[in-house]
Formats: sequence, C-alpha cells, structure tokens
Amino acid sequence: MVTRTGQERFRTIKGVFDEFTERNLFELHSRNYFDQLLGPVKVGKESNVFLAEREDKLVIVKIYRLQNCDFKRMYDYIRKDSRYENLKNKRREIIFAWTQREFKNLHRAQDAGINSPKPIAWKFNIIIEEMIGDESPALPLKDLKPKHPKQFFAEVIGQMRKLYQQGLIHGDLSAFNILNYNEKPYFIDFSQGTLTKTPNSQELLERDVRNIVNFFTSLGVKADFECMN
Repeated sequence: MVTRTGQERFRTIKGVFDEFTERNLFELHSRNYFDQLLGPVKVGKESNVFLAEREDKLVIVKIYRLQNCDFKRMYDYIRKDSRYENLKNKRREIIFAWTQREFKNLHRAQDAGINSPKPIAWKFNIIIEEMIGDESPALPLKDLKPKHPKQFFAEVIGQMRKLYQQGLIHGDLSAFNILNYNEKPYFIDFSQGTLTKTPNSQELLERDVRNIVNFFTSLGVKADFECMN
C-alpha cells in the first residue's frame, strides 16, 4: 500500500478554488479536519458541497463562493438577526458571518436534539460537518419520499417544535433540505436559520410550515397550518 503525504492528498483540490479559499482548506486539512476531497455532492449558485474523507469516515465540506454569492440578499436576511446587528455591509464580512451563523445554527440544532449534521469545523467561508448517510449522502425528501408519509410528517413537525423551543427557526425548510435517512427526517442547510426573537421570524416560520404542509398534502396527508399549534 502506498501512503500519500498530506501535501499529495491535498493536491487534488489545488487550482479549483480561489487562493484565499485554498489557503483555508489547506489549514483545515493540516489540522486533520479532512484528508482529501472526493468530489462534489451539490453545486449551487452560492456554495459548493463536497464529500471528503476523514480517517475512516466521510464528511461534508461546504464552501461559499466569495465572488458568486449574492451578498446583498444575505445582508438583508442576516442584519435582522440580533447576533449580527452590527455587521458591516461588506461582501467578505457578510459571507463569513453567513457561514459562521450556519455553523452556530447547527450547534443549536444539536443542542435541541434535532436530527441534523454535527458541526465539525468552521473557517471564514468553509464549514465541515457530519455526513448524514452510510456510504453516500442520504437523499433529500424530494427524491426519496417516505414509505409512511403521515408518520414522517408528524416527525418533521415534532422536530420543528423542538427547534422552536430552542429559540431557532430553520427559515428555509422544504423537501429539498430535509433528508430521508432510514425513514427518519434530518434537517440540513441552516444558513437562513434565525432566532425566534428576530423581527421576521414569524414570517419565516409560516413559510416553513407552508412548504411542509404543501409537500405532505401532495402525498395524501391531511395537513393544515394548525399543525404547529
């Protein structure tokens, strides 16, 4: 067996990202948060999600793109969050704060006992978190509908209530960012998560409920907006 050095393992990602991101990826790699990136899981408008090896496990590396992010939209969201009310309207500061907030929200979700990825590391525009799945990432609800929709719906609502009791609203909940892993719901993508005391929190909660109700209604579940009461 050929053992590769850290530099050789890291070489697989060189030239893919901007120099700033490469430096921070290398630091996270050097601190053993991951061994090597294996390939993209999702390529979005504002971030790329990669699968990576870490010892004998697989982890997720989420990287927000510094040039492509709609930082003005991000700022409109995050400036209402009391945790970032003093944030300056500058591209990089907004992207870094946005990434940090997602990392903090993952910690809060874990504290609430929510089925969600465990946060591992954060640095500027990069988050490393647990991969939900076995040999590959679990599929989102939109691609793997539950065998028992009524029971799955009840579990999603229960998770939303627990998150609310922890003082947090997901803010972007839908069949795209709820994973179906072993017929259990797992919430991901907490970047728009906000505190319940945020001025627009009720609006975001209602949007989350509407998305969930509409999806499960399409599966034949008798669901309405009173489900959160």
